[in-house]
Amino acid sequence: MTRARRAGFAAAALIAAVLLAGLGVWQIERRAWKHELVATVDARIHAAPVAAPGPDAWPRINAKDDAYLRVTATGVFRHDRETLVQAVTERGAGFWVLTPLETPRFTLLVNRGFVPANRRDAATRAAGNVAGPVRMTGLLRVSEPGGAFLRANDPAAGRWYSRDVAAIAKARGLGRVAPYFVDADAAPNPGGYPVGGLTVVRFRDNHLVYALTWFALSALSLFFTWRLWHSRD
Repeated sequence: MTRARRAGFAAAALIAAVLLAGLGVWQIERRAWKHELVATVDARIHAAPVAAPGPDAWPRINAKDDAYLRVTATGVFRHDRETLVQAVTERGAGFWVLTPLETPRFTLLVNRGFVPANRRDAATRAAGNVAGPVRMTGLLRVSEPGGAFLRANDPAAGRWYSRDVAAIAKARGLGRVAPYFVDADAAPNPGGYPVGGLTVVRFRDNHLVYALTWFALSALSLFFTWRLWHSRD
């Protein structure tokens, strides 16, 4: 290999080492951000509940600032317009029961909890469909538009794979609906169903593994650079 060609390869390896090290640093920064996010969400979950955001706040609702905020609302459930969304939980496969809660100012879509397939029919859990005013507490969740992986929601057929607030509101003919939904807490419902309080709050933290991988590759590139630079023709 000529000196010029060897120098070219060494320069390319050095550039690669710098870029790979930069990716490692970026992953470390992402890890710090993730830990900050986890702490923020944990504080929201355990904070005293606040009133569910009303229409004035809707334009500002976003996952970063509002997801898992503990909220409360008072209203009347419209059990005749509930929507079942397929779910897989620690209790097995079944459905989330999403029911409109009519408050004095707006309608709030509430995920009242999980029911197994044999409780899909509302008649099998009629005791849990309380009439009259109720006060509920839960966690604010951002809408899940479209559906699940490889499975699109089919409103016409009544098949739902994600909690798409806008689509469900349209399919059920709801009026002024909040752009988010609320996962009800674990307060028991009469008859035992739906089962609330099953929200899973989980954040992947693979950033350290990724960072170590990038740093290792950077080190290999530096070693390759050194070998090229010190090799003989």
